[in-house]
Amino acid sequence: MSVVGIDVGFQNCYIAVARSGGIETIANEYSDRCTPACVSLASKNRMIGNAAKSQVITNFKNTVHGFKKFHGRAFDDPFVQAEKPKLPYGLHKLANGNTGIKVRYLDEDKVFTVEQITGMLLTKLKETSESALKKPVVDCVISVPSFFTDAERRSVFDATQIAGLNCLRLINDTTAVALAYGIYKQDLPTPEERPRNVVFVDMGHSSFQVSITAFNKGKLKVLATAFDLYLGGRNFDEALVDYFCEEFKGKYKLNVRDNPRALLRLHQECEKLKKLMSANSSDLPLNIECFMNDIDVSSRMNRGQFEDMCSQYLMRVEMPLKSALEQSKLSRDDIYAVEIVGGATRIPAIKERIAKFFCKDVSTTLNADEAVARGCALQCAILSPAFKVREFSITDVVPFPITLRWKTPTEDGLGECEVFSKNHAAPFSKVITFHKKEPFDLEAFYSSPQDLPYPDHRIGCFSVQNVAPQPDGDSSKVKVKVRVNVHGIFSVSSASLIEKQKGEGEDMQIDSEPLVQNEGRAEDQLKISNALLEKNGWFSGFRIQEGASGEKQDPAAGASKPKVKVKSVDLPILANNIRQLDSDVLNNFVDYERQMIVQDKLVKELNDAKNAVEEYVYDLRDKLCGIYEKYITEEDGNRLTLMLEDTENWLYEDGEDQPKQVYEEKLDALKRLGQPIQDRHREHEDRPRAFEELGKKLQLYMKFVDFYKQKDERYLHLSAEEMSTVEKCVNESMGWMNSKMNAQSKLAITQDPVVKVADIIAKIQELDNVCNPVMNRPKPTVEEAPEVNDQNSGAHNGPTAKQGAEGKGDAKGNQQTKPGAKEMEVD
Repeated sequence: MSVVGIDVGFQNCYIAVARSGGIETIANEYSDRCTPACVSLASKNRMIGNAAKSQVITNFKNTVHGFKKFHGRAFDDPFVQAEKPKLPYGLHKLANGNTGIKVRYLDEDKVFTVEQITGMLLTKLKETSESALKKPVVDCVISVPSFFTDAERRSVFDATQIAGLNCLRLINDTTAVALAYGIYKQDLPTPEERPRNVVFVDMGHSSFQVSITAFNKGKLKVLATAFDLYLGGRNFDEALVDYFCEEFKGKYKLNVRDNPRALLRLHQECEKLKKLMSANSSDLPLNIECFMNDIDVSSRMNRGQFEDMCSQYLMRVEMPLKSALEQSKLSRDDIYAVEIVGGATRIPAIKERIAKFFCKDVSTTLNADEAVARGCALQCAILSPAFKVREFSITDVVPFPITLRWKTPTEDGLGECEVFSKNHAAPFSKVITFHKKEPFDLEAFYSSPQDLPYPDHRIGCFSVQNVAPQPDGDSSKVKVKVRVNVHGIFSVSSASLIEKQKGEGEDMQIDSEPLVQNEGRAEDQLKISNALLEKNGWFSGFRIQEGASGEKQDPAAGASKPKVKVKSVDLPILANNIRQLDSDVLNNFVDYERQMIVQDKLVKELNDAKNAVEEYVYDLRDKLCGIYEKYITEEDGNRLTLMLEDTENWLYEDGEDQPKQVYEEKLDALKRLGQPIQDRHREHEDRPRAFEELGKKLQLYMKFVDFYKQKDERYLHLSAEEMSTVEKCVNESMGWMNSKMNAQSKLAITQDPVVKVADIIAKIQELDNVCNPVMNRPKPTVEEAPEVNDQNSGAHNGPTAKQGAEGKGDAKGNQQTKPGAKEMEVD
């Protein structure tokens, strides 16, 4: 079973796998550990990753990048509308109001959802993983930003299903980094000791995240998170782009923003310049050839100018740090270390501001680019039954407070309470008890829309069905379980109706799930007073369960009541989540992704067939003027060269777009002429070595026959019939070799050989099969008899059987050495 962790970033992706007893970041087919988050659609197929990035300039309208920020967002979202002018490709409003991406694919205008585009990228990452692991990949853990809301997380989760992946967990970026940091630490404090508090700062291409985590031996607990959704490396790139656009407008009279291709090239060069300035404080040049209108442009920039230009962004670094520290209720002295990851944290000014805020040097012990993917792989290994990993529990937090509102069709008002506060432990489940006589609706939403980086604070609506009053007309007790799962997604996971049945018999215990599935005290759960709720008569039937059992009752009061039997009946729940893909639509996307995979495969096979023809033409033509020149007559060489030229011209004219079979037929026609030449060359090079090997074998077996004829004692045990067979085989092989060598020497080098290397190897094998078993047959040995000792004298009565067989002993019973035999020296 494979264990894969995937960091799907705004700009780049990384894949880590668990194997060979550790975590390894794998490389793609370009030997690059980083795969660009790009998808390029073309007239015949898709290009994803590095191949797509090469199309950013040439096919900019159909090359999609930077799409991660559109997950779960409506087309009319202010953030989407602000991004729209910056994108070289088009956005489109879908029927459900979501954001679609408009491109041209298979010579048709298509609109893909963000889930489909991400699914394409994940399909590529899945193929890369399978290629590295040499086995199918299904289970995975994928990272998401800690500030992603419920709708955004559901969107990413749907994308994993489109790609055919089983996502075991959507883990927050900073939580994955914390896991990669803590699981290898051998000196963490014990659970009884004060935890070690570490700050993790992650500034990537498009966002800034901060997390404060408490570590104890075998566990980590996230205390607080903070973020700036609109601060990242791309802000610094855009500052450089704005500066050079203005400079080129005045210096070269070029309006760069009117030319999307030129603007993309400037973005790429500014990103390179930014990285160079992080390592060098001197003036650095920016040169772009044929930038616009065949004009070369150039300029200069240094780190000081760059920092002054980006001062507005550098000032925003401190706010998330301060927010996270306040939420955690820790002081700077309580912080053990500050770990930084993400590409943008390499900017010296950002490092300085982080270090200045916490009054301690920042630590870079983690790989800035790969730490998230490594943490994802570790989490996948922990969740996978195929791997044994050190016990390490992870407690994340709910980034935004969640409130639940309820109502029934006949009620005039609404009731609501906050079920999960900000930084509440997650995953976590809570059970809420309602007293209702009819079905009712539960609406979940984020409590503080002003802190939400998302315009819609709704999560979803959940309808609890089949609620009916008790037989005596009283309200029914309905237990509803709400949960924030391992993905950080909120759900109403179950609802059950407690039915009372009067009659004789013992009381039945009402078993219900513990309120808390993670660590936490009862007072840390829902803090809401039932007395306060009863102020509103229209929802006085609501109660929050404070423990595993039902409501406490007075034993004395209970004794006077008739015994009551109860049973629990599961109730259906209809969920309607905001911006959630319908199951039918999702299934259609899964099927369409499979079709596109098949199409890509067919196009790849077609391109491989075409490339094989082109490669064969160039390779053969080059060798005809080199190593193959003497193996073909001048007339045949001229005819073959002309054929190769015609094939080359055909490839770039009529053969530009042909079926796969046509290319295969072309290649076969060329090989019918070229293969004999190649075979003659190979046979001419390998034949001498093969004949030499055969000659050595013949000499060996001829000596063997001579030794036998000389009555060598090593071969006296062999029969005359066997040796006659060996001698006959040796003579026949010698005659065969001489005849073939003579016949071959009479042929020109341009003619096909009379004997092939394969024939010589077969003759060697035939010779070995006949002669080798006879030559290496061991001598028969005489069974050794036990030595007989004289019990009276303790001396041998005579030589042993072994001595009798191999030679006579002397008077003292010592073995005498035969003439010509080797003496054995014993130290």
